[in-house]
Amino acid sequence: MRRRLSRRRFVATSLAAGAAVPSAFAMPAVRTRPKHAKTYRTALIGSGWWGTNIAREALASGRCELVAMCDVDARQIDQSVKDLKLEGERPKAYVDYRELLDEQKPEIVIIGTPDHWHPLQTIAAVRAGAHVYVEKPISHTIDEGKAMVKAARDADRIVQVGTHRRISPHNVEGMKFLKSGKAGKIGMIRAFVHYGGGPDQPTPNEEPPKELNWDLWCGPAPLRPYNRRITPKGFRDFLDYANGTLGDWGIHWMDQILWWTEELGPKTVYSTGGRPIAGPPVNDGQMQTGDAPDHQIAVFRFDGFDVSWEHRKFAGNTAEKTHPQQAVGCYFYGTEGTFHMGWLDGWTFYPADPKKAPIHMDAQLHEPDQQNIKELWADFLDCVDDRNSGGTKLPVSDIETGHRSTTMSLLGMLALKLGRSVNWDAEKQVIVGDPEANIHLRRVYRGGWEYPWPA
Repeated sequence: MRRRLSRRRFVATSLAAGAAVPSAFAMPAVRTRPKHAKTYRTALIGSGWWGTNIAREALASGRCELVAMCDVDARQIDQSVKDLKLEGERPKAYVDYRELLDEQKPEIVIIGTPDHWHPLQTIAAVRAGAHVYVEKPISHTIDEGKAMVKAARDADRIVQVGTHRRISPHNVEGMKFLKSGKAGKIGMIRAFVHYGGGPDQPTPNEEPPKELNWDLWCGPAPLRPYNRRITPKGFRDFLDYANGTLGDWGIHWMDQILWWTEELGPKTVYSTGGRPIAGPPVNDGQMQTGDAPDHQIAVFRFDGFDVSWEHRKFAGNTAEKTHPQQAVGCYFYGTEGTFHMGWLDGWTFYPADPKKAPIHMDAQLHEPDQQNIKELWADFLDCVDDRNSGGTKLPVSDIETGHRSTTMSLLGMLALKLGRSVNWDAEKQVIVGDPEANIHLRRVYRGGWEYPWPA
């Protein structure tokens, strides 16, 4: 692994001091299909809402033939085919991704499954010779991420992580502004996601729908009773399959922080949180609620600055919103002012000098779901072309980058579970002097599934 992510990798130009940023700033260039460009045999594993969003951009590139789709729920494939408006011969459908890889031998694999499946499927795909676009977070535990990086490097395959904010126009230009020093010396960063919510009402367990292979959906994770609260979109509230809001939303903002700094990760992590509004988790064999925290505060100490994370899933109101629809993002607090990196609201710099006007750049996002998958997919294809020609170019959201950002989020969850701070060696990727805590860098897999040890 690279020892340090250099600032020079990201900084090519800087904004003029005090200049306003045009609201209609152009999107990053997305290459049109070159003449005689290769078309890649592509497979989609996990054909739900977000996997379909990615597949849509793959098809729109004109360079991907969707030859197969895999999902443990046949209804998801049917809906995805409809949403993608596929014409002609339908891609072959699979329930088990291993059969897909063996039979189809795709050149590109999109992985849009729930979080707990990302490691095994990514590792299997690169070992089968495919380049991979995998959604964030890349893993459920930290050692899984290490194994994914190793597998990608050993197979010499491109693995792009779906942290599309790495290529969103306002994030790119905002990062240039920060790295130029115009916000001054940054001493503190506050990352946050606040949405409404309330008490978590138990939902009755049921028999799984006939179209759903529930045992395979759970896979290496614990086999809970089937409950409609879990799938397709509720799994992130269940810690057997995901890591709550910090593991979902938090990775985007942890990624922005690690993009800005030269450090590989924090030195010390502490977290607290709970479910005072959602209520105690229920899993009594008859009913279930989620078990992720309804609020959480995590503190990450780096060399020279500190980071605080906070999320809340109750008390939704306009008091803290950075945009009429949301309160999300990062505040970078510097000696020259405060910089807010947002999502729907772009970025804004508030100078410390009251005589200077704020500087702002609007977001440039695609529908559906306000994202920049198109640009990230174009970068992915560029890197795949380059690798197939013997090059060494890495994508902007390379698997190692995604692993580091996922790790930061997972460390916050690990400290919450332990109820104490941990000291992290980002170079060796171990918790220092705490054997009990290091046990939580991995977990026991269920049944015949084998944990992907990184060494």
